[in-house]
Amino acid sequence: MSEAEKLNWKTWAKAAAIRGIKTAAQIGVILIGSDIVDITTLDWPYIIGCMAAGFVLSMLTSLAGLPEAQSPIRQESE
Repeated sequence: MSEAEKLNWKTWAKAAAIRGIKTAAQIGVILIGSDIVDITTLDWPYIIGCMAAGFVLSMLTSLAGLPEAQSPIRQESE
């Protein structure tokens, strides 16, 4: 793998991870905000599970392409 390909993977991974973290945070805010009566009664495993699922789905969606970085998979197939 050339240096340019390694750099492209790193750029894509960083951009995709940032998007994934933002998506997970948004899901967390929505779920926590919808039941904030008492923070100790929140269903934390459910909230964390939803956030993790959002992160994974965001990463998978990023494989189709990111405006910030060219997808390494799409680059190889072109």
